[in-house]
Amino acid sequence: MKNLILAFTLLCFSFNINAQNDPKAKTLLDQVYNKVKSYDNIYIAFKYALDNSKENIHQETKGDVTLKGDNYVFNYLGATKIFDGTKTYTIIPENEEVVIESNENAEEGAITPSDMLTFYTEGYNYQMDILQNVNGRQIQYVKLLPIDSNSGTKEILLGVDASTKHIYNLIEVGDNGTKTTITVSSLKTNEPLPDSMFSFDEDKYEGLGYYIIRN
Repeated sequence: MKNLILAFTLLCFSFNINAQNDPKAKTLLDQVYNKVKSYDNIYIAFKYALDNSKENIHQETKGDVTLKGDNYVFNYLGATKIFDGTKTYTIIPENEEVVIESNENAEEGAITPSDMLTFYTEGYNYQMDILQNVNGRQIQYVKLLPIDSNSGTKEILLGVDASTKHIYNLIEVGDNGTKTTITVSSLKTNEPLPDSMFSFDEDKYEGLGYYIIRN
């Protein structure tokens, strides 16, 4: 799940330009950042695929995330993760349990959807890549190259819809040949959200017999 959440941090960000970076790529990435930050909330449904031909591995799944400021609701692999600004609640129906963690106890260095505005502000060099026609949409790719040679990532290709300035997909290639692809299947913005969207009803889950774990 960490790789997936890390990938979603690329949905909006800006970079400080340096001599190794392409000014055109910086302009595009800043446009993506400014567009996304202008929204009050964002809903994203996505497809996730992991491939490694050498190991004969192919996995596909789907998920979705709703974000408003630092708060989020993240649904993936049958679990739901809610962050209300103070605590994170991970609801796992298969195990009938809820794990509650305070923000102070969060693992140092862990990546969460609420980091998406800041996590990738540094650590990568970037350059413009190919412009591709995908089902009538012009997708401009930006190649991100990690500055840290020990990161485990060879490169990341970020596909941006040239018209809307929304993210279309992200392709991460690992040093071990594993390719992870996140494709946005649906994106909605400024939707009316209930006040309870980012809150956790503990009484409800205790009534359902869920085991509550507090870390």
